[in-house]
Amino acid sequence: MDRPPPSLPAAGGPTFAVAFGGGGARGLAHIHVIEILDELGIRPVAISGSSIGAIMGAGMAAGMSGSDIRAYATGLLSNRAEIVRRIWQARRGGNGLIAGAGFRFTQFDIERLLRALLPQQLPERFADLQIPLRVTATDYYGHRLVVQEQGDLYSALAASAAIPGLFRPIRRDGRILIDGGIYNPVPYDHLLDRADIVIAIDVAGAPSGSGIRMPTSFDLMFGTSQLMMQSITNNMLALRRPDIFLRPKVSGFRVLDFFKIDTILKECASIRGELKQGIEEAVEAFSRRRAIAAATA
Repeated sequence: MDRPPPSLPAAGGPTFAVAFGGGGARGLAHIHVIEILDELGIRPVAISGSSIGAIMGAGMAAGMSGSDIRAYATGLLSNRAEIVRRIWQARRGGNGLIAGAGFRFTQFDIERLLRALLPQQLPERFADLQIPLRVTATDYYGHRLVVQEQGDLYSALAASAAIPGLFRPIRRDGRILIDGGIYNPVPYDHLLDRADIVIAIDVAGAPSGSGIRMPTSFDLMFGTSQLMMQSITNNMLALRRPDIFLRPKVSGFRVLDFFKIDTILKECASIRGELKQGIEEAVEAFSRRRAIAAATA
């Protein structure tokens, strides 16, 4: 069961920022986070995201509620025929699609895919978002992280979610960009100077199983990516942690398990209570710091 809502300071209370991590279909767990923030009346002053986290963050930044995002995602992902129809319309050249237990693409044009599947509430440009958004990507030839927060929104989201081997890289601002999770899976560090309380949600997961079965090539491709992302995030946490850091129970799902949205949301529902508890503790810590500062002023 959900915890009761924490008490937030009525006036002069803390500001919040949220970092949504990358992880493919596992990022559907972010819907719980957005719904709880809505329930508590928390409107972030800044959002960051990588890959699916950038897409979810863009929805929130555009003014969509958690219930809006849930309704759109469940409605679309429960209608495979509609998904295939939209992707077919966005299809170009020899790019292919197999719809079974999940999606499988061969160098699909991800920007076209996002334009075909994402809700119309998302604007064309960052400037038209209601909440400032920072989207990460990786500069393939520049060997560095790129933070996008201006200009065209869709190409930025596409670059952040351009998983190597599945999606074609994105050419933007004279650079070849790929998946933001390669350099920064949970970009909370880009929010630490933007709010009093920073929330970070890691949905990378980790390879799961009995430890006996030999992984397939497909499992290895994504499992090694999960291990890399966990390593990067753990190193970041050792340097500086956000105020609230959560890892929902998503390791049992694959990166392309979008059709399992109902199961994913059910399995990771415990994050709702964890987030409420984290917010309550972070607000209490903020209030104590503020009281100490006032007493010593």
